[in-house]
Amino acid sequence: MTIDKFEDLIAAPFTPMHPDGEINPDLIEKYHSLLTADGVVGAFINGSTGEGVSTTFREKLVVAEAWAKANSGGGIKVINHLGGTSYKECIELAKESEKMGLHAVALTSPSYFKPANAKMLAEFFIRVASSVPEMPVYYYHIPVLTGGYFNMIDFVREVAPRVPNFAGIKFTHEDFMDFLSCLNYDSGKYDMLWGRDENFLSAMVLGARGAVGSTYNYAAPLCHKMMEAFDRNDLEQARALQQTSIDMITLLGKYGGIATGKAFMKFIGLDCGEFRLPVRNMSRSDYDGFVNDVKNLEMDDLFSKMA
Repeated sequence: MTIDKFEDLIAAPFTPMHPDGEINPDLIEKYHSLLTADGVVGAFINGSTGEGVSTTFREKLVVAEAWAKANSGGGIKVINHLGGTSYKECIELAKESEKMGLHAVALTSPSYFKPANAKMLAEFFIRVASSVPEMPVYYYHIPVLTGGYFNMIDFVREVAPRVPNFAGIKFTHEDFMDFLSCLNYDSGKYDMLWGRDENFLSAMVLGARGAVGSTYNYAAPLCHKMMEAFDRNDLEQARALQQTSIDMITLLGKYGGIATGKAFMKFIGLDCGEFRLPVRNMSRSDYDGFVNDVKNLEMDDLFSKMA
């Protein structure tokens, strides 16, 4: 299989919810329009940002179907995150994703019964990837949430000779040494997608060209400007824009974590509702303070704009 690498931003969309906590797939067409208008080249759905671990099998299908429908005319490439606890469920979701015509699928390390080593993780991955041999399959490396603290270069060495449809890794970890080793493996064959928005500039120095992140839902213009500055060797401007990204991301920690991303979406005009339990959502007074802090960032021209 020829690996079609991403060389731009891939948003990790939030799953829209109604006020009662049920999935709101009707909002996804408008969401798709926002991403395409921003020049985002992909959508990594049902992942951490998309609350994939908090939704049911059927709900994941509903979300995937809505993205497939919204993207029926093309525009972006949709990667469906399958999960990573049950390989049987991952296989079922992978096959459904293929039927829908999605671009690729991804899976994480099992997080309850954890693999003993990179070799056992590879066996799990191979079982799923072999079920959709004509579809690109990514590994999603996010050890802070899965506990899968394995060197990815060891995983790649196990998987590469045995999985023709292994596409690459969404690398959400700070181990730049391991990332570079994977990036250079087999003359740079695999698609290494950076997953930490707050230090994407550092990854670009190593050679990263594609990134998956939650902030690209609402601040893709900021990162695009940073990439443009890097490409013209204006490192002073690129560093300044990365710092602006850090200042923005700091608000996630200040207001409770991942749910703050949905507050950013509400701020730009696309209200995706709240996160499901056990994630804490901000109160009305917290949201007022959040809006004030966002305005103080003075980055209006760097946020996404609803049509």
